[in-house]
Amino acid sequence: MRCSRLLLQRSNALALYRRSVNTWSAVGAAFNVQHQRLEPLQKNADFIKVAHPDAAFREAAERTCVEIGTLVEILNTNVDLCQSLKNLLGNEAVLATLDSDTRRVAELFMFDFEISGIHLDESKRSKAVALNVKLLDLYHEFLSGSQLPNAIDKQVLPEHIRHCFSIDGNRVQIGGLHADSPNELVREAAYKIFLYPNTSLLLCLDELLACRHELATLVGYESFAHRALKGTMAKTPGKIIRATSRDFKMMKEMKKKAHTTNPEVMPWDHAYLSSAIRTEMFNIDPSVYSPYFSLGACMEGLNRLFMQLLGVYFQAEQPKMGELWSEDVRKLAVVHETEGLLGYIYCDFFRRPDKPHQDCHFTIRGGRLREDGVYQLPVVVLMLSLPPPSGRTPSLLTPSMVENLFHEIGHAMHSMLGRTHYQHVTGTRCSTDFAEVPSILMEYFASDYRVLSQFAQHYQTGEPLPENLVSRLCESKRVCSAADTQLQIFYAALDQVYHGKPQYRSTTDILREVQEKFYGLPYVHDTAWQLRFSHLVGYGAKYYSYLMSRAIASMVWRQCFLQDPFSRVMGERYRREMLAHGGSKEPVLMVQGMLQKTPTIEDFVDALVLDLNANVKSPAL
Repeated sequence: MRCSRLLLQRSNALALYRRSVNTWSAVGAAFNVQHQRLEPLQKNADFIKVAHPDAAFREAAERTCVEIGTLVEILNTNVDLCQSLKNLLGNEAVLATLDSDTRRVAELFMFDFEISGIHLDESKRSKAVALNVKLLDLYHEFLSGSQLPNAIDKQVLPEHIRHCFSIDGNRVQIGGLHADSPNELVREAAYKIFLYPNTSLLLCLDELLACRHELATLVGYESFAHRALKGTMAKTPGKIIRATSRDFKMMKEMKKKAHTTNPEVMPWDHAYLSSAIRTEMFNIDPSVYSPYFSLGACMEGLNRLFMQLLGVYFQAEQPKMGELWSEDVRKLAVVHETEGLLGYIYCDFFRRPDKPHQDCHFTIRGGRLREDGVYQLPVVVLMLSLPPPSGRTPSLLTPSMVENLFHEIGHAMHSMLGRTHYQHVTGTRCSTDFAEVPSILMEYFASDYRVLSQFAQHYQTGEPLPENLVSRLCESKRVCSAADTQLQIFYAALDQVYHGKPQYRSTTDILREVQEKFYGLPYVHDTAWQLRFSHLVGYGAKYYSYLMSRAIASMVWRQCFLQDPFSRVMGERYRREMLAHGGSKEPVLMVQGMLQKTPTIEDFVDALVLDLNANVKSPAL
């Protein structure tokens, strides 16, 4: 029934598009259909395919996503609609009457038309649509394949490590890297087997990259990277920074202490040795911290923080019958002290069978100004994988879980505090290299003792979290952080090279070369890590965005909140200059407004380096 309704709505949307062409109202109709009807449908389908407890609904949602994506690509090559929009943007008298949000969204629509090949002749436009539709299938194939385990005959593995993996008859299934295993042989076996090349998936990736390049050149770009980066802060592919790190030397010394058969640090050692070094230096035991971080205390801490910064608080809301998809989901109203209700957050925080083990944020309904002048309130879902309460023991969070909670709440508040005219550009619907700034910024608050001291107390005794525990935790995070950043630079570099000009060689050969240049650990023969790099689909040519967003968040934290993490003046500036606009304002202008200056490339690099400096501490620590 639901899929039938969705198909009917999509058919009606297309009909409305056709009726609206060649009229001045075409632009308004375009906003109404594609981004007030189709886009919410797609966002809901994105959520359902991940969260719905019924597999049939998840599969139907998956198909719906593909169908809506196909329809949008067809609409993006509608010549009549594009011409109506072009006429509007070319009419200075009409343009002068538009508010900044409407003008920005109209320009974004034109950008969508242009990158979809609207300027091409009919045969080439049809080719562009066909390539986009083909890419949707390739994305699904690659993402599905990247998650599949690899299996080998169990006789291949030494008997004493077989129990570490899933055994199915005479076959051993390896579905991950086992990167945290203290057994070096387990890590090595998992790495080599899980990353063993899959011929069909290699061909899928080749075809995916070739299709992207063909599409980009067809519509007039030098490469897919040039097409993807237009409209971002990066603008065009540029030089990739290379960090230097002493952390790999520390890892080598740690490995020598373990008296292993291979004294060299290998890629399967990175995560384990980083953890071992942190443990040796600081002996961080998550179970020591968890009693101070009950979920209730953490939510109360966020409540206090947002009240001080922004005059915003959370209020438990009673859901209607049938409104929730699981009985442990909680609904929160987000309320401003003078403006009233801002929106709703559904908190799906606890682990349960068949729930994906991932932390993420879904926009169910974006905020927008309705035709009747009333603002449509945003609705979002936060999904975490926290331990549920047990008996009299509340849900207790490790430090990393607290950081993840703050991170995802950052996304949610971006949506709650956005006040744009169109939901196409509300909240997190902004440039990819800006979208993570609010969430990463919240991680800095989650590591500051002045913030934590407001709520972190032992759930049984009421004892406050000792300051020295936070100090040690913050210092431990900086250990091997340069190696972790180096790894992120390698990922970003590989993504850029894959989406640059064609190399006419295998993706594995490219991987080997980029790894040798940008990562401190060697390539391992007969492995194809790129086949597990699922971000190639969602972040094609934009994986650098994580580092860019972290650099911006670091600058905002140090300049605006380091001295006083509760500053109402800075909180209001943050809302006014960054959170309120979503994607309705150029991201570089939002950064300029917040920092009161235009950051340079050197500023971005310096911000990342400052975060790696073990001598830089919060004034409270």
